[in-house]
Amino acid sequence: MSEESADNGATSPAAPRPTVGRGEKVRAAVLTAALAELADVGYAALTMDGVAHRAGVHKTTVYRRWKDRDGLILDALTGRIAGDIPIPDTGTVDGDLRALARGLAAWLDSPAGAAVLTVMLSDAVRAPGVAELRAGIFADRLRRAEPVVVRAVGRGELPPGTDPAEVIKNLAAPLYFRALITGEPVDDHAADRAARAVLAAARHGGLAGPAEA
Repeated sequence: MSEESADNGATSPAAPRPTVGRGEKVRAAVLTAALAELADVGYAALTMDGVAHRAGVHKTTVYRRWKDRDGLILDALTGRIAGDIPIPDTGTVDGDLRALARGLAAWLDSPAGAAVLTVMLSDAVRAPGVAELRAGIFADRLRRAEPVVVRAVGRGELPPGTDPAEVIKNLAAPLYFRALITGEPVDDHAADRAARAVLAAARHGGLAGPAEA
């Protein structure tokens, strides 16, 4: 009998939900549940038992795979972030920036995005590895998105010397501001406004690198 079958037996009052399977299926269910718990209850109130209950597995199944809560959170975030915001290639800088901004807006409004923001604003950043993950999230986002700007410069749509990192930061900043500060909707309208603003600034040389500024 597999550990998941044993963990989810009918005699266990801690796991009233149906069994979710085993192996990678269980792992995926637990990681998804961890993100959902982060979004719903926050970092401080998140427990391994709560994650197990939401995932439909026994808590011993969770403890066999993750030694503590912070390790589980780190694994859940790491496993989701890289593929959550697609990097577009529409053929124009206008289309790319708009699509990139809309992708970010959708992510910020999703359970995964909410979970990441919860961690960023909580004591979780004091946990080993989580602070590095926070820095890595943004560094990875910049690295993945910078080709959008590099291609635009190569096509002559943006002036030489335009700083890719500055373009992406200025594109994302108003959306994060809405999500974290004002609580305004982070939707396609907000994304389109951010894309138009950053494109105008970049076209007029306002986002050049240090040597060109």
